[in-house]
Amino acid sequence: MSSPSGQDTVQLQWSGWTDRGRVRPTNEDAFLGLQFDAREVCYLGKFGQASIQENDYVFAVSDGMGGAMAGEFASRITVEKVTRLLPRSYQHGVTGMNPGFEDVLGELFDQVHRALTFLGGSYEECSGMGATLSLCWFTPGWMYFGHVGDTRIYYLSAREGRVRQITQDDTYVGWLYRNGKLNEREARNHPRKSVLQQSLGAGNQFINPQFGAVAYEPGDRFLLCSDGVVDAFFDSHLHDWLRNPEGEPAASAQRLVEAATKQSGRDNATALVVSVV
Repeated sequence: MSSPSGQDTVQLQWSGWTDRGRVRPTNEDAFLGLQFDAREVCYLGKFGQASIQENDYVFAVSDGMGGAMAGEFASRITVEKVTRLLPRSYQHGVTGMNPGFEDVLGELFDQVHRALTFLGGSYEECSGMGATLSLCWFTPGWMYFGHVGDTRIYYLSAREGRVRQITQDDTYVGWLYRNGKLNEREARNHPRKSVLQQSLGAGNQFINPQFGAVAYEPGDRFLLCSDGVVDAFFDSHLHDWLRNPEGEPAASAQRLVEAATKQSGRDNATALVVSVV
């Protein structure tokens, strides 16, 4: 399938920020922005704007877990694996709406899972090491996403004017909420809301990541965030914020994370905002 027309003038504008919060001694979150083509891979700064025509872009948020420093290492290993593995797919000719995008992302998630599982079983200080991963891969006209855990991706469609969470939380409480067994307030206050049913590593024998694709247009906006942001605000607040982020676009993620830390601060908070302009 070809990309939507008019992509020669489309640009991506991004903003990322993370904070350890007011309670946790370390920050087990990590985020990533990459630009790559067939020749090279470049790390992106915390904010910027660039054309989608000549390069692919990847944005990801990961929340690590495990004893001692294992959680911090797990999220870093996860984003480093993404840096090394996904650009290879570009070099192999995986561009546009290729039917193999799920295979590409599936192999990526599987390799990260195996790496964390190996480290968790090989070193005592890495016991229980695991991580969530929410990833957006932008090509001209299409955004492919992959997800495991309870980090989230929200999508604002400028055409429809509505915001929706396009990932599903891999928790039992998330399942109850999606199936109408709990309302949002009950889900937010449930004692087992943070217990994951699957993650990368962390003793899981198998994983079943969620994959999908979005045909984006100018005016669309995406938010990738960790549970430190989600825990601070009801969905209605995040939806309103995505529709009307105030201030300079370069500081949009920082403003959201700082507001989440002020509102809650019990967990690490990370946000990546990607706008199509």
